[in-house]
Amino acid sequence: MTLSRTNRLSIFVAALAYTAAVFGVATAPAPLEAKDGPYYIAKLAQPASDERAVAGGVAWACKNDICVANKGTSRPINVCRDLNREFGEITAFTARGKELEADKLAKCNGN
Repeated sequence: MTLSRTNRLSIFVAALAYTAAVFGVATAPAPLEAKDGPYYIAKLAQPASDERAVAGGVAWACKNDICVANKGTSRPINVCRDLNREFGEITAFTARGKELEADKLAKCNGN
């Protein structure tokens, strides 16, 4: 599944807003290609069961169906798979602003 630029931007802005609320940092919406902000952004098929989790070797902060995390040491597909084990189906996953390709997203979800 490929998200439109508008959908990716809205996910990114929501993730930045959530990160600001969690960590008490004031941020302004930035372009999708921005270097600041969370390294990983995941959109879940269902709202997260917990607001915080550790998956893929990184600490995740989640609100509703958006989870964000700082950079880990594993490849993005492995981080995605571990997050999938924790929260279930992932509908979009980005690492440093680059969306995981459809075939890798399918592998992330065990397909």
